[in-house]
Amino acid sequence: MLERVPPHNTEAEQAVLGSALLEKEAIYAAIEIVRPEDFYREAHRLIFQSILSLLEKSQPVDLLTVTDNLRSRAELERAGGLSYIASLANIVPTAANAAYYAQIVADRALVRNLINSSTEVVQQAFSGVEDVNLLLEQAEKAVYDISQRRRRGQFFPIKEVLAEALDHLDRLAKHKGEVTGVPTFRDLDGLLSGLHPSDLVICAARPGMGKTSFCLNIAQSVAVKHSVAVGIFSLEMSREQLVLRMLSAQAMVDQHKLRSGRLNEADLAKISKAAAVLAEAPIFIDDTPGVTMVEVRAKSRRMKNERGLGLLIIDYLQLMQPGNRKSENRQQEISEISRSLKALARELNVPVLALSQLSRAVEQSQDKRPSLSHLRESGALEQDSDCVIFIHRPEYFDRDTEKKGIAEIIVAKHRHGPVGTVEMAFLPEFTRFVDLAREPA
Repeated sequence: MLERVPPHNTEAEQAVLGSALLEKEAIYAAIEIVRPEDFYREAHRLIFQSILSLLEKSQPVDLLTVTDNLRSRAELERAGGLSYIASLANIVPTAANAAYYAQIVADRALVRNLINSSTEVVQQAFSGVEDVNLLLEQAEKAVYDISQRRRRGQFFPIKEVLAEALDHLDRLAKHKGEVTGVPTFRDLDGLLSGLHPSDLVICAARPGMGKTSFCLNIAQSVAVKHSVAVGIFSLEMSREQLVLRMLSAQAMVDQHKLRSGRLNEADLAKISKAAAVLAEAPIFIDDTPGVTMVEVRAKSRRMKNERGLGLLIIDYLQLMQPGNRKSENRQQEISEISRSLKALARELNVPVLALSQLSRAVEQSQDKRPSLSHLRESGALEQDSDCVIFIHRPEYFDRDTEKKGIAEIIVAKHRHGPVGTVEMAFLPEFTRFVDLAREPA
């Protein structure tokens, strides 16, 4: 479609290779910035690959070793031959500017990648694609992959990191040991000190335990009481169903009455007051079924930029789709989703609270209490998460239990602090968890 020559800089590519032949440190400077595929000319890609191959084998890198390596691969002629490679070392007077030349090469490669991806999208659009959403997903993913390629990590001197850490400690000290993250419930915050930025928190339970209600209660609390913006991806329930649950919890009106319409004047007054409160809360709901990780990332980034974002909730992650790269192994797909959610938490610097199903094995255990081994479909959930919370209601399994109306909130993993169990009251008619009254001191 495009007849123009793609952006590139031959001289910069030659300068990178020439610097590498002159000085080993120039190679290390270059490989932090460019990869072989970033070179436009095939000859230059082959030469750089040869240099990297020698480096990996701890062999010296110079004109003789590079040409010998290329000859052994039957690639010497395609790389320009001995005379061309020899000329590269004479192109640059010093290897000191290798990083600068490498950045030029990397920038041109990024622009070419954008052009190629955009061209593919244009071609697919002209071909009469039927699934527009799939086309949008592919376009977003292409740009995302390119942007991730540009985000290269680097070392930071401890002096800079210490300054940031001390500032953080100073902010924590002002809270006097209280909640330092996004607040949840009183006693749970005693363990967690809230949900913290960049953390992936898994909230897992068997169906019927109230995990959606638990997370909605947290969303309502932080949005209403603290004006923290909350984004909710609801893959199981519609936005109307979620709002009815929140109304029931906020108004303390039986949700069955809400669904059936059997409301008296007192109920209507409570609902009207609750609706007025919720209407001002910065809660945003996306109920797209089967949402993909690419869509979650794109929408979350947009929300963060446009409205601010303090907490992201996924209900629930097993219903997420892997995107256009489907695997026959669902465990691998869940592992990829888990890693992506952790990466998203770090990128947006907000806590991500992801709901998860537990395997049926928990119901076969004697006390029915969940453990980390019961996380469904993937051990990656335990590995990637910073915190794992289980919800266990003894009454669900044993009607004669002494713990009627009690929910155990089990913190089974806590990367940054203690684990333990907190007991709360669960009011199913209002889909609401509440802190238990404390005994007088």
